Amino acid sequence: MTVIDPDTRAADWVADAEAEAEDAEEMPLSLRLSIADALTLGNATCGFMAVYFTTTGILIPHLTGSSETGMARNSAATAVILMLAAAIFDLFDGIVARKLRSSPMGAELDNLSDLISFGLAPAYFVLVYGMVADDAQQKVSAVAAIVVLLAVVLRLARFSCVTMKDGMFQGMPSPFGALTVVSIVLLELPFIPTLLAIIGVAWLMVSRVEYPKPRGVLAVAMLSWIVGAMAMLAAWAFDAPGGAFLLQTGCALQVVMGAVIPLFATARRVNTFRGNRRESREARAAQLP
Repeated sequence: MTVIDPDTRAADWVADAEAEAEDAEEMPLSLRLSIADALTLGNATCGFMAVYFTTTGILIPHLTGSSETGMARNSAATAVILMLAAAIFDLFDGIVARKLRSSPMGAELDNLSDLISFGLAPAYFVLVYGMVADDAQQKVSAVAAIVVLLAVVLRLARFSCVTMKDGMFQGMPSPFGALTVVSIVLLELPFIPTLLAIIGVAWLMVSRVEYPKPRGVLAVAMLSWIVGAMAMLAAWAFDAPGGAFLLQTGCALQVVMGAVIPLFATARRVNTFRGNRRESREARAAQLP
């Protein structure tokens, strides 16, 4: 018969209890969601619901031969409003993470959520546009949608690997790029110009053009612009007087900003380069006897 020493058994119990207590303390630190993480998950939810409304309100009625244009307009507006809401969540999760804290999963959650809301959702919007527009070509639109999706994937992957100077992004930020792509589609331009503009935005997202991060006054301006865009979309969706004009104006302004910001960034970079060269020449001249 085996005899178990009570003291040894009690010591084992104490050791096991201490190990379980340590595990209980360590696990929540890696799995607990912060307030910033909750906002990030709100971003992902909005992106998924944008895909849902694009499918049920635009694609399925088109495939079934429904002629309810009002429902398609409302669904398109809802999908874009959800992408705008995702941009708001993305804006505030960064602010909250800096002010409070973020979990160890924060950066990964942010990238995955951005991929859904600003990669999959706008790419799917472009794909559906290629199926329902009168002059569109479905296969070409599918290629454009893939280009948008891959541009966001590459941009987010580079963001995780490349360290930029504080306050700057390299390449057009994915929320700004997604909203610009959707604005191009909503402008209802001829198919070829629309396609070229979409590919141009995808190129800007993977380019080395520097964009300022939305902080301080810029963050307030961005938030105000997003809220205004939501109001324009709502007016268009409910067929309010002047709603279509407001939507076209807002989309045009978004596209113009997407084109002008890289020009300003390039001009600033050229001026900085020239200034550095001038200072270098002056320093060499000062060293000469």
